[in-house]
Amino acid sequence: MQTTKWPKVLPPLTPEQRVRSDAFMKLWHEELAGRPRYDLIERFNHNFPVRHSPAGFRTTIEIGAGLGGHLEFEKLTPEQEQNYYCNEYRENMAAEIRRRFPRVQTVVGDCQKRLEFPDGFFDRYIAVHVMEHLPDLPAAIREAYRLLNREHGQLLIVIPCEGSMAYGLARKISAERVWNRHFAPVNYSEFYKREHINVPEEILGELDPYFTIETRSYFPLPFLPFAFSNLVIGFSLRPRPQPLTAGK
Repeated sequence: MQTTKWPKVLPPLTPEQRVRSDAFMKLWHEELAGRPRYDLIERFNHNFPVRHSPAGFRTTIEIGAGLGGHLEFEKLTPEQEQNYYCNEYRENMAAEIRRRFPRVQTVVGDCQKRLEFPDGFFDRYIAVHVMEHLPDLPAAIREAYRLLNREHGQLLIVIPCEGSMAYGLARKISAERVWNRHFAPVNYSEFYKREHINVPEEILGELDPYFTIETRSYFPLPFLPFAFSNLVIGFSLRPRPQPLTAGK
């Protein structure tokens, strides 16, 4: 496993680029929630963690929670809702989670750094379309491993098939069109080239020392279980009793 490339160093954003980046991320989440043409993929994205959650879970952390869209798919008891923590990096999006879902906990912070929870505090760690964005992915995975209960904790992730022909085409006819409506003539590459920076092979390589895969599922062609022919992959993983590598 290569480690020297982490953290990936991205060019700094100008103030104008930062405003565009934050604005587009919120716009894109609103687009996903409001357009029926995204219903199939959104159902896969959010139902996968729900279907594969451990029985009787109590505590959940969802990183990169966006506008709280995943919560619309959860069926939580009052106790599970009270112990559901939405972690979001952008304050403008965290504010919307607080408005829409006041009964869950919303925490602004960087999932690549230590979060203020005890070791093994969570039964579920959910990351829907997050790990492809993280410059210091290994640090985020180590923190996920620390936060999850080693005996019954579960890591539930969905990642895009970044780099595949199918995903590249889908991006051209979806997110890029939204960007162009609001920010043209600035090229969409300003956003996505600094956002989708990790491909599935890298993500799985960094997960392997800390987690074992229980289940994986491809969308939209589960009968062709290859990244090149699909858009997204869901994984259910369990923490290893001890990491395979030391000194990380």
